[in-house]
Amino acid sequence: MRQFIVLGHDAPTTPDFSLDDLAGGAGRLDVLCRCVNSAFFLSHAIREDVQVHLVLQDEVTIRFEGSELRRLNPDERSTAALIRGALEERDEAIGHIAAESSPGVSVSKRGFAPVLEAAASEGTVVQLHEDGDPVVDVEPPENPVFILSDHHDFRDEEASLLADAADRRVRLGPELLHADHAITVAHNYLDTDGFATY
Repeated sequence: MRQFIVLGHDAPTTPDFSLDDLAGGAGRLDVLCRCVNSAFFLSHAIREDVQVHLVLQDEVTIRFEGSELRRLNPDERSTAALIRGALEERDEAIGHIAAESSPGVSVSKRGFAPVLEAAASEGTVVQLHEDGDPVVDVEPPENPVFILSDHHDFRDEEASLLADAADRRVRLGPELLHADHAITVAHNYLDTDGFATY
C-alpha cells in the first residue's frame, strides 16, 4: 500500500465553495485535486494500492481509497466535486469515525497528528525534504507514507510532528517540485524499484 498525506492549509472545510474558482475562492483546492489525480491515475486505469488523505486546515480529513474508488475523473473540477460531496457528509462523521460520501471517499473529523499516527502504524513515513538523502540512494520501502504540503511550507508544529514520525528523509531531485509532480516522481521511483528495473 502506498499512502500520501497532503496538507491543505487554506482549503475549505465546508461545501460552500464554487467549482468554478478552485484556485482562488476555494483556498487553492486545485493543488489538492491535482495531488489526488497524480496519486491515482494511470493511462486508462486507477492505482488500486493507493490511499490519499487530504487534511484540510488540521480539522477535517478526506480519504480516497483506490481499491474502492468510483466516479473519479482526471480533471480538477470533478475531483473537487467529490471533495465537496465528502464535506456535505461532514456532520455524519463522529469524531474519528469516518462517514462515506461515495464509493472510496470518506470524511472524518481528524487533523494531521492522528492521521499521521495511524498511517505511521501501517507503513514507513517518508519525509520529502530538500536536505534529505537522494532518493536514488535509498531502498524503496514496502509500504511508504509520503507527507506533502500544498502551496505553503509545513508549519512549525507540522514539521516537528513529521520529523518525529519520519523513518526516512529523502529528496526526489535537485529542484523543488510541486506536490502533484512529487507524487508522480515518487510513484515512478517505487514502480521501478528505485529506478533500477524497467
